[in-house]
Amino acid sequence: MEYVKLILLAIVAIFAGLAANWGHDAAYQAHAVLIMLIAAGMFIWVLRGIDEPRPVAAPATGYEDGVIRAGVIATAFWGIAGFLAGTFIALQLAFPWLNFDWGQPYTNFGRLRPLHTSAVIFAFGGNALICTSFWVVQRTSGVRLFAPKLAWFVFWGYQLFIVLAATGYLLGATQSKEYAEPEWYVDLWLTIIWVCYLAIFMGTLFYRKEKHIYVANWFYLSFIITVAMLHIVNNLSIPVSIWGSKSVQVFAGVQDAMTQWWYGHNAVGFFLTAGFLGMMYYFVPKQAGRPVYSYKLSIIHFWALIFLYIWAGPHHLHYTALPDWASTLGMVFSVILWMPSWGGMINGLMTLQGAWDKLRTDPIIRMFVISLGFYGMSTFEGPMMSIRAVNSLSHYTDWTIGHVHSGALGWNGMITFACLYFLTPRLWGRAQMYSMPAINWHFWLATIGIVLYAASMWVTGIMEGLMWREVDDQGFLVNSFADTVAAKFPMYVVRAIGGMLYLGGALIMCWNMWMTIRGQKAAVAPVPQATPAE
Repeated sequence: MEYVKLILLAIVAIFAGLAANWGHDAAYQAHAVLIMLIAAGMFIWVLRGIDEPRPVAAPATGYEDGVIRAGVIATAFWGIAGFLAGTFIALQLAFPWLNFDWGQPYTNFGRLRPLHTSAVIFAFGGNALICTSFWVVQRTSGVRLFAPKLAWFVFWGYQLFIVLAATGYLLGATQSKEYAEPEWYVDLWLTIIWVCYLAIFMGTLFYRKEKHIYVANWFYLSFIITVAMLHIVNNLSIPVSIWGSKSVQVFAGVQDAMTQWWYGHNAVGFFLTAGFLGMMYYFVPKQAGRPVYSYKLSIIHFWALIFLYIWAGPHHLHYTALPDWASTLGMVFSVILWMPSWGGMINGLMTLQGAWDKLRTDPIIRMFVISLGFYGMSTFEGPMMSIRAVNSLSHYTDWTIGHVHSGALGWNGMITFACLYFLTPRLWGRAQMYSMPAINWHFWLATIGIVLYAASMWVTGIMEGLMWREVDDQGFLVNSFADTVAAKFPMYVVRAIGGMLYLGGALIMCWNMWMTIRGQKAAVAPVPQATPAE
């Protein structure tokens, strides 16, 4: 088996070397050199240990937790990278001179914006989903992870995808879509990784010892399957050359727009909602020490959510070449979607029934609760913004940016932070996190940062929409586009400050995780006892 690995790695290294020499563009050549170096390094690593005996010891917990530990570290690392890029581009919008001219536009807003988006969604969020799903599916199935070596392949393969996508963005190699998807060979690699991920998850469920499949696994499985479908269809492309990164898209015109927003909104619906609801349905009850408030409601929530979300994408295309009936259909399903979304939020919050006192003493519970609050707010605001009359004011403005970030930073970010705080001491055998007061600092910095970010974007977005539609007595527009840009400057500064606070909280979390993993013991302050009211 080791010799087969060596042969495969040698073939990969040779092919990558040829690609680097024959490649037609800088991004393709850079990626070929990167893959060649990785393959050569792995070849040497396998060769060095080929004759050494490798005793296999059973994990101490009975579960495959090594890959989860790596996933927790990767989640924190990519989170900092994504938040740092986001804060920098927010400053670039306020202060354009920060778009440095290096002779090449590697660090301008146009290159860094897709880097930030993919880093926070697919690197930070994706690693969080993969590692938490591996934790949950093992514990709720009562078995070790199916094909643990394949799980390591998924982990490292996913990190390679992130690096290829990120460097491709900086070098200008994308499919030029709304989400700036990477080029064809990176998409192909991600497809392989994702199919392996699906096989691991379904294999673990297939060999489970528990007859019942817990509802968190339903959400994780729907996220994995639907994201695979979305990724394959939206990224259908024909390479111009096997030796270059450029490709021709299969869909064009209004069909491409429709496919893009079927993908785009369902990336939100399944990657950023269904997957993270899988986290919520496991980790909130665990941290609260209470069962899910209503298991029947969780099942209704699941089926209603996955049926309705898949139709909602066309509401992004009001007042475009898309037929009105299609965008109206998306609007109707979006408005209906508000009900199951709030059903899930209520189910999560009511799980704390009988444990609300923990909010005073447990900052991790506080993070879970604030994440559910932002989930509820975002899933009300989204359907409202899909209504045609509201959309005529909000679309193409910073209101949309505020909406997206209140959900991403508040819902996805806060629940991920809480899960990292839950997992870190358990994965490394510690009693608790190194510093509970530091978690409090993180909570307040992140919460204030989100409020500053979202509120500033709501203000500037509504102002922007009103200025664009303002006309004089003769029916001519009063404000030029440059006027609206100048008026937004104070709010852009506030947004950047909010991003800095959020980044600061994440840095505190990384320090706390590092100290916990090192095994340092912190003095635990006594919990103040509440005095009964007289």
